[in-house]
Amino acid sequence: MSRGSAIRVPLALVASGVALLVSATPGTAARDPSPWATVNVCDTAGHPDGIGVRAWMPGTGDRRDELFVRLQLQFRRRSDDTWRPLGGSGDSGFADIGNGLARGRQTGRTFTLSPPAEGQPAFVLRGVAMFEWRRDGAVVRRARRATTAGHQGTPGADPEDYSSATCSIR
Repeated sequence: MSRGSAIRVPLALVASGVALLVSATPGTAARDPSPWATVNVCDTAGHPDGIGVRAWMPGTGDRRDELFVRLQLQFRRRSDDTWRPLGGSGDSGFADIGNGLARGRQTGRTFTLSPPAEGQPAFVLRGVAMFEWRRDGAVVRRARRATTAGHQGTPGADPEDYSSATCSIR
């Protein structure tokens, strides 16, 4: 083996190690893929008057980072067709869902509501997830996502592959 080739191997290892460190910094790996939220339960026999919201966020590749999610419900105001916070019991508060070493982490919550009075229109609801990546107690990145459809196979879904952007409670 020539002297030049003996040097190339360790340099290649160093270069790949630097590339791994760079990709694991907060805000780099966490930007791709994008976090998401979905309605995975909507007023079923197993969850009457319930709406389940599930959220997923990517890890950073670094166990020093902590991942937090807050799930909130919004209702569609009929008078102007805008989304408004439900407030009260429609807010999970921030929950620590684990460190950033995993490729991604998810959490969910099923909220149970009082249905509208007899003869009143259905409540149209959606979820909003706030995501925070924290290191040493400081937020290094934030994201916010309203619920979208197309995330089948989420744990706790009822029925099993249910995924929607909104939910109507009657």
